[in-house]
Amino acid sequence: MKIAIVGTGYVGLVSGTCFAEMGLDITCVDTDREKIEALNRGEIPIYEPGLEELVRRNVEAGRLHFTTDLAACLPEVEVVFSAVGTPPDEDGSADLRYVLEVARTFGRLIDKYTVLVTKSTVPVGTAQRVKTVIEEELRKRGREVPFDVASNPEFLKEGAAIKDFMSPDRVVVGVESQRARELMARLYRPFLINNFRVLFMDIPSAEMTKYAANAMLATRISFMNEIANLCDRVGADVEMVRKGIGSDARIGNKFLYPGCGYGGSCFPKDVKALARTAREHGYTMQVIEAVERVNEEQKSIVFEKLRGLLGDLRGRRIALWGLSFKPETDDMREAPALVVIDLLTAAGAEVAVYDPVAMPECRRRIGSERVRYAQTMYEAAQGADAIALITEWKEFRMPDWKLLHRIMRGDALVDGRNIFDKEEVLRAGFRYSAIGK
Repeated sequence: MKIAIVGTGYVGLVSGTCFAEMGLDITCVDTDREKIEALNRGEIPIYEPGLEELVRRNVEAGRLHFTTDLAACLPEVEVVFSAVGTPPDEDGSADLRYVLEVARTFGRLIDKYTVLVTKSTVPVGTAQRVKTVIEEELRKRGREVPFDVASNPEFLKEGAAIKDFMSPDRVVVGVESQRARELMARLYRPFLINNFRVLFMDIPSAEMTKYAANAMLATRISFMNEIANLCDRVGADVEMVRKGIGSDARIGNKFLYPGCGYGGSCFPKDVKALARTAREHGYTMQVIEAVERVNEEQKSIVFEKLRGLLGDLRGRRIALWGLSFKPETDDMREAPALVVIDLLTAAGAEVAVYDPVAMPECRRRIGSERVRYAQTMYEAAQGADAIALITEWKEFRMPDWKLLHRIMRGDALVDGRNIFDKEEVLRAGFRYSAIGK
């Protein structure tokens, strides 16, 4: 079975590579010639554990191809996935220009029955707009070519995307015809051989499912951050509270970890877009809009805790451990670290940063003038008045406290992800501040 995937960003590249690993013939298409040339040289534009090896293996096996020419591969494929970006506009709505451009190209080129599947996260109603665009292009050509559109939202966690794709807990597919349903079922059957859980539904419901899922997870995070902030004020321990409520089977323990806010390519964008979609239909999603507000405020909590421990931050040296929005990725989109850096430098602090993989991305985003880039977590802490942990990378979990005491100028530690044992940190002679503890 041959398929094409348009877009070689995070979703497109991971999806294409994993489909190829299951024996399909995959052509990944992108208009960015430099990116395609780099991929053909074996250079991977994103950091995702295991992806580089998987790409190399499938390219060598002749199952994975990269090109800028959709027209060349379209006659042979049965399915085209649209995995292009949908960045947020200034008003929070999803920018669909790339999605609709793929639809226009598809309509200009198809000559036989083909299914166009939207993999990108898009608002409800996008599939109908895509279908209309394709029909318009076919009318311009004076052709009647059968086609279907479908929705197949992705549910990949950065840092665990390959596992999520290869062993999904569910695959959501929105279709309009039995023919498209059968084709999508055949496509996904190898991934679900022992637990065939493709959830077929109408297209608007599939589009809504993606937004609803991310909004629910974001809600749990903002809810726990609110609880943690109240725990700080009343003297409770949010870790105990988390265990207490997480043991309730109706609630469960996933996404109940307080911290300094969520970031990344999905939650911030999808929460905004869902709220915007509601407003366009005359409805205000008060809970969802509050989730976003709470998260934006939470990103400054590390700064506030540093100010609480140190007072005036002018001239203070602060070491930031972690830059990416979560571990196992170099993604800094909407990362709390960016907010913390802005606040600290505006307050006159000297900032040293270290992250295992996101240093190049940080340089690309903010340059080299505002912060000092360290080669290790201990180099960042050299001469620091305080350490602020932003991202819970594994290598930060068991630091050498004696070494830190020796090399630091101060003794303050802000744990933005609650990964350290408070009593251990205090015994080591540090002043400690966490989220809700």
